[in-house]
Amino acid sequence: MKLKFFNNKYVKPFKNPFVIPGIGFIVWMLFFDSNSFLIHNELNNDIDKLNDKKEYYINEINKDRKAYKKLNTEYGLEKFARETYYLKRENEDIYIIEYEDSLNVNSHE
Repeated sequence: MKLKFFNNKYVKPFKNPFVIPGIGFIVWMLFFDSNSFLIHNELNNDIDKLNDKKEYYINEINKDRKAYKKLNTEYGLEKFARETYYLKRENEDIYIIEYEDSLNVNSHE
């Protein structure tokens, strides 16, 4: 009966002296080593997140460059000053028109 177990087709590969240490080595490298598969997977996820942030900031830099180029002209600077700070020229009147949907109204009062 004992011989029948060792002659089983599933047990025969484990008779080779290199199979069990090889399996141990593979398990060690996948889970327990400092350069394991799990750590590599986590680092790859971090790299993907950082690349996404990099793309976002590159897009923001490009938007800011376009806005800077617009403000760098005399017309763009005047438009910005008029819209943001309500500046005006001499002998000029400014009327600010606010619509009901653009007002900040507290509904609690």
